[in-house]
Amino acid sequence: MRVAIQMDPMEDVDVGHDSTFMLAEAAKARGADIWVYGPNDLTFSEGRVVARARQVDVQRIVGNPATFSEYMTLDLAVDVDVILMRQDPPFDMNYITLCHLLELISDQTLVVNDPAYVRGSPEKLFPLRYPEIMPPTLISRDVSAIRAFRDAHQDIILKPLYGMGGAGVFRLKPGDSNFASLIEMFFGASREPIIAQAFLPDVSEGDKRIILIDGEAVGAINRRPQAGQTRSNMAVGGTAEKTELTDSDIAICKTIGPELKRRGQVLVGIDVIGNKLTEVNVTSPTGLQEVKRFSGIDAAMIFWDAVQERLAAR
Repeated sequence: MRVAIQMDPMEDVDVGHDSTFMLAEAAKARGADIWVYGPNDLTFSEGRVVARARQVDVQRIVGNPATFSEYMTLDLAVDVDVILMRQDPPFDMNYITLCHLLELISDQTLVVNDPAYVRGSPEKLFPLRYPEIMPPTLISRDVSAIRAFRDAHQDIILKPLYGMGGAGVFRLKPGDSNFASLIEMFFGASREPIIAQAFLPDVSEGDKRIILIDGEAVGAINRRPQAGQTRSNMAVGGTAEKTELTDSDIAICKTIGPELKRRGQVLVGIDVIGNKLTEVNVTSPTGLQEVKRFSGIDAAMIFWDAVQERLAAR
């Protein structure tokens, strides 16, 4: 198996936590040849989609996660069997353009997750298909609509529609005088709508990250916010801990799993607070190492099983 990983610099990964590193490590254990390249190394030229890439040998050494070959140009429709899209958002026009380019070759090379549906399944928008399992949600640039939503629900969360890692997430409690300033800040920084959701008190008990592979739940971790904090993302100091899937978690996964599989979203991380789905992460979901650490479940190996099944089916 020949694998190219489109990712942020491999040199910078944390070998004890990074999910992309774990995926590369699992591919190596299966004897795969692995190349890495960055988003800026992808090019469309005279009918070909190519990447300036380096072959890599990963190693679980802190500060030295891999050794690299010299750069070479890969024809991604010919030279590899699988492309992993694993660069972090922001989910901006550059990200969308890369999805368009990889879609051009997706009938020749297996791209995971499927780039057409990565482009068509933004992480805070995909859940809108399932309002019955979401918290009350508003997406708008209409200040009067946002104010009315706040009046109705009192305690709300405001966040950028295409953010990641808990960046730009604010809680507005009843009586908070920062409402107008926050709206000005959001709208001044972007032409996009913002997303508002009713605050879920259950977040004090954690925000569960559930890993789905080909639409099936394989494991989960709980991410608990620091004392006095609302955000539980590990990127902003949330603490990972062991958890189990509840009946409501399983019901959520069974509700959305078939559509994720149909869309070719092989590796997905969903976020659940209490019994409500808040996000469906299809770009570069994390948590694989923590799932293995707490439960022994090797989601990276299960992922490659699913990939090889899809390769065989092609």
